[in-house]
Amino acid sequence: MDKAKWADRGQLLRIGSAQGQWARCIGASRLGSVEYHGQDLSIWIQMRGGAWVEAKEGRFYLRAGDWIAFAKDSAPLVQADAQGLTLGMAISEDALKSMTRFGNFDLHVGLGQVASGEACDIARHWYRIARHRDNMLGATAYQARVRSLLLNLQDMQADDRSRIPLCPGASLARKRQVFERMQRARLFMEGNCDRIIRISELAERTQFSMWYFSKVFHRLYGESPQAACANLRLKHAANLLSTTPMTIGEVAIASGFDNNCSFARSFRAHFGMTASDYRSSTPGTDGQSAQTCAPARANHIAAGRESLRFARETGSDHPGPKVLQRP
Repeated sequence: MDKAKWADRGQLLRIGSAQGQWARCIGASRLGSVEYHGQDLSIWIQMRGGAWVEAKEGRFYLRAGDWIAFAKDSAPLVQADAQGLTLGMAISEDALKSMTRFGNFDLHVGLGQVASGEACDIARHWYRIARHRDNMLGATAYQARVRSLLLNLQDMQADDRSRIPLCPGASLARKRQVFERMQRARLFMEGNCDRIIRISELAERTQFSMWYFSKVFHRLYGESPQAACANLRLKHAANLLSTTPMTIGEVAIASGFDNNCSFARSFRAHFGMTASDYRSSTPGTDGQSAQTCAPARANHIAAGRESLRFARETGSDHPGPKVLQRP
């Protein structure tokens, strides 16, 4: 197995699939950036600070405790901020198939949060896999470590996976297929919360009719697609108000509203106060570390040669990455 691919201090790594490996460990820290072009499911967890993420599904900002999972064709670009530490794992089809032989195993795309204790366990397993050497422990030990990490990742997604029984379908396989498509649509909504998204766009991504998509979406998430999009845009606006010096008019435009009047009405109806009152009642924080849907900044990405810099790659025991609790 290759050592972990690690981007640090402005490095930019372009990484593809690791042939013959069950999993590949990837990390980014301190403005390091990773472009992943492999044809595998990839899962990213923000251990400390924040990170910008740009993929086929849109643009995201991860804070400590957030996780995001992409399908194999998403090609994510992940960049940690100045204090950021992001751990990634690319998981091959062989590894996923091997897990299904032992029980009801499933990983899916999506966006969520992980508890501090779970994040510590995941970081510990990640580090053990990254340090694995085939010539010392063999393939059996390596696969056992990967399986342990995959089970942790499955537990991390338990809340989302509880919706699978709500999906239409005569078999569990069909329900999972529908759920995966709906999760990709939901992730697309999360990544494009700075604009109005048409139902036709979402339905096309799932290959369902607009009527069928709307019906299944409401059953799974308890609200219509239109309401979900509006709520995400308003949440994005609230983040901009509390973390940036943008004017209210600029925030309205950046959140996909046509004019200030419609933005003011929607904001007050959702939060119970005006945008000005919300800004004055919210303590200011670092704009980079709190934006939910901030785009990846091109001027922050410094192109560098590929490097396999891995933190303290020694034969002695190491405590692994430090995990901070989400505020």
